[in-house]
Parts: sequence; structure tokens; C-alpha cells
Amino acid sequence: MEKIPILRIGKVLLVTIQVDMHDRLALALQEDLSERIVRDEANGVIIDISALDIVDSFIGRVLSNTAAVARILDAETIVVGMQPAVAITLVELGLNLTGVKTALNVELGMAMLSRRLRS
Repeated sequence: MEKIPILRIGKVLLVTIQVDMHDRLALALQEDLSERIVRDEANGVIIDISALDIVDSFIGRVLSNTAAVARILDAETIVVGMQPAVAITLVELGLNLTGVKTALNVELGMAMLSRRLRS
């Protein structure tokens, strides 16, 4: 089974999704990311979805659940690079991604995390 790489940058984990997400891959990512947060003592997670053209309700819920799990493990999650079509789809599906912060790109996401983690 394919895996999505998780990179560590200091105390932040960076996930760049470059493949089509399917249900099993999304669940595997959620589990892998949870384990890495604990193992690496990460206090921030950035999930780059700029390569995703389509997000269905299941993937939206997995993103929301992943952020909730990260929060419980004391890590802030920011989703970056959301395409307008993806945002529109999430709104049309009625998903508000509670607890998920967003930024336009990885650089802005890192800046957001920096500010939040300094406070």
C-alpha cells in the first residue's frame, strides 16, 4: 500500500499530499500522523493539499478528525493550499472542518504556527 511521506521540520510535521486520496490512504495517513506526532514530540502539523482537485465528504471528515486527534496530542494543525473548487465542494457538502486552521501556502502556514507556538 502506498504511503504519504511525513517530513519533520523542527517541531513541525509537514505532509504534502501529491496523490489522489482514497479512503484507505486517508485513514492510513491519519494513523501514521498520530504516531509521528507522539514519536517526534511535534507541536505543529501542516497538511498541504494543493495537489488535490477533489475532496469528498469522507476525506473532509478525515481531515477534521486528524486535526482533532492532533489537538488531543497537543499539536496544532493547519491545512494549506486548498484549491477554490475544493473549498466550494466542502461548503456545498456542509463540512466546516471544525478546528482546522487554513493558510494559502506552506510558507504562510509555517508563519501561523510560529506565531501560535510562541504565544
